[in-house]
Amino acid sequence: MENQMSLKAEVAELELEAVIGFNGHVPTGLKCHPDQEHLIYPLGCTILIEAINTQEQNFLHGHGNNVSCVTISKSGVYIASGQVTFMGFKADIILWDYKKRELIARLSLHKGKIEALAFSPNDLYLVSLGGPDDGSVVVWNIAKREAICGSPAAGLNVGNATTVIFSRCRDEMFVTAGNATIRVWELDLQNRKIWPTECQTGPMKRIVMSITMADDDSFFYLGTTTGDILKMNPRTKLLADTGPTKDKFSLGVSAIKCLKMGGLLVGSGAGLLVFCKSPSYKPIKKIQLQGGVTSITPRGEGHQFFVGTEESHIYRVNFTDFKETLIATCHFEAVQDIVFPFGTAELFATCAKKDIRVWRTMSNRELLRITVPNMTCHGIDFMRDGKSIISAWDDGRIRAFAPETGRLIYVINNAHRIGVTAIATTSDCKRIISGGGEGEVRVWQISCQTQKLEEALKEHKSSVSCIRVKKNNEECVTASTDGTCIIWDLIRLRRNQMILANTLFQCVCYHPEEFQIITSGTDRRIAYWEIFDGSVIRELEGSLSGSINGMDITLEGVHFVTGGNDHLVKVWDYNEGEVTHVGVGHSGNITRIRISPGNQYIVSVSADGAILRWKYPFTS
Repeated sequence: MENQMSLKAEVAELELEAVIGFNGHVPTGLKCHPDQEHLIYPLGCTILIEAINTQEQNFLHGHGNNVSCVTISKSGVYIASGQVTFMGFKADIILWDYKKRELIARLSLHKGKIEALAFSPNDLYLVSLGGPDDGSVVVWNIAKREAICGSPAAGLNVGNATTVIFSRCRDEMFVTAGNATIRVWELDLQNRKIWPTECQTGPMKRIVMSITMADDDSFFYLGTTTGDILKMNPRTKLLADTGPTKDKFSLGVSAIKCLKMGGLLVGSGAGLLVFCKSPSYKPIKKIQLQGGVTSITPRGEGHQFFVGTEESHIYRVNFTDFKETLIATCHFEAVQDIVFPFGTAELFATCAKKDIRVWRTMSNRELLRITVPNMTCHGIDFMRDGKSIISAWDDGRIRAFAPETGRLIYVINNAHRIGVTAIATTSDCKRIISGGGEGEVRVWQISCQTQKLEEALKEHKSSVSCIRVKKNNEECVTASTDGTCIIWDLIRLRRNQMILANTLFQCVCYHPEEFQIITSGTDRRIAYWEIFDGSVIRELEGSLSGSINGMDITLEGVHFVTGGNDHLVKVWDYNEGEVTHVGVGHSGNITRIRISPGNQYIVSVSADGAILRWKYPFTS
């Protein structure tokens, strides 16, 4: 046991350099800090604090599952965040110290999910709202870090409450709203009770999506799924007005913000951002954004504000000219593949669902987006000459795009029956090797004008998950989920060797000296195989839980990296077979991982849409 402990102590941490990712589905998840210099937003289990001017990132790790809500206190001293968890388990709220970027306290009472959080104006209290399985509202004392009191959030004959907002002036009043329920609450600190008053909306029944309070507490505004806005008086608990009567906001009012200078910023589920005023709520200024608006956060007094959408876009909008600037983008679906062009680490390409994106490595900015609607891209590769990006799609086609413009160069139709699942190119740019969902491996001859099928190799019984080609283009290895890896002779177009194991192979790599391959998959073992006779040389325990989905090896063959469903990036010593570094930061299953040419970075991608760039720990 002591021996194991000493081994554990030697494993160093990988340094996380940058994250490309933003979970746009969290309602009001994007926040601008009161210091006006930082954006705070969730990504999986992590919360990112990003400097607006320098793009420097800090990470708050602590949640065990996806973050479902984030809020900042009025003074900017505290951040609070809630998470989802499994049915019947307690979901944590974490209170963070903004300055120190560290965890202050874990508050757990709610079950299943934290729906919404709000700080009182003088940082005395935090109010939290449980999800649909919990249905309670709890007020916490921030100084003592304990619950003062709780209560069911909504009455018996109405739906769940989904939003909460505190008064802007008093520490004793807050409002919750949701499906056919709007309640104004008073906190009675002496008796440790909260008293609700139901607001009357008459015959109108609405489901509230978003809520905002005027600066002087005179009114609060509610955005609904119907696409109209209700204006309520918190003192009389009566409806003041409602609108727009015609041309309601399509797909609901998903974000709403009351401005200091009067008027409202309204974001709709159809991506429309509008400035309007009560009582008509007719658009005074409007712009169309990509993806439904989920967050609107003012910078300072609201001369400038940031908008987050469901498609994970972050926009900066100046109020005076009301023009949007796209400042950050990322994938909003699971990322399937990542690949560097040959010999350069300056850019890389990723694919997720319907789009392929090319990124500049140092600035984390998107250079190009190629979209094929309603299709899923399973894999990509750069041709060695850098003139095309070859991609594998689930409609059975192979598409090639120009990497500068994104123009479609050619399509190979019906390349495979059940979608193309893996793809690789030869270094002379004359061949593409593709694998399909039905298990066929096909070799295509590529010339300037034509793409023709050279051979279909039918051996695998199930989908091909990974293809790697030998440096001299005379041999390739394909890994499949049928539990075999096959080494093919690309000159005779025959099978050279077959490797059998009781696992679904997910990834395979040639050792640079090309007499061994390493494989891994769902049995969590990393196996070294002799290419010559297909015998196993050694097996390592690759992870403690979950499949290993991605691996890559350095050009020298001294180290390799793996990533999988345990969300950890591991750097291994090839000869010793031991982990030297571990990277913690992903909150979804890692799908693919690459070492950049020149061994500067490791880039890993995951099922929650995140792309993480790590500093490569060794100097080559």
